[in-house]
Amino acid sequence: MKQRILFVCLGNICRSPAAEAILQQMITREGLVEHIVVDSAGTYGGHAGERSDVRMRRAAEARGIEMTHRARQVREEDFGRFDRIIAMDDNNYEALFRLAPDRAAQQKIFRFREYLRHHPDWSYIPDPYYEGHEGFELVLDLLEDGCTQLLDELKA
Repeated sequence: MKQRILFVCLGNICRSPAAEAILQQMITREGLVEHIVVDSAGTYGGHAGERSDVRMRRAAEARGIEMTHRARQVREEDFGRFDRIIAMDDNNYEALFRLAPDRAAQQKIFRFREYLRHHPDWSYIPDPYYEGHEGFELVLDLLEDGCTQLLDELKA
């Protein structure tokens, strides 16, 4: 049975597409492409169709992570298509709860922080959009940590 994961941030140009790319790379390396599907979206649709922020793409590329995603907004049908919808911060979490069509859909919504193993002091994944290079590096560190834990759970 395929497991379907959707990462969600605000504009779908930094955090969630980076999480998608990181988890996809891990899935490919583990030979699990036939078993796990991963995508990303934003609660805000103003960047729809755009590539990820160039600063995030550069930081990810320096780690060997290729980001090819085009931004899109979360749609109601995503709640039926995905098994886990993982929000990067509380604002996105709350927005997803409001968008969810019913209680069953709400039960699919998780906070990314729930998967952090080596960064317990972080209660959310910060938006690096207005930060310098260090902000993008921090976010990638957090995402790599959480995606490792998430993949372990998916394999179990």
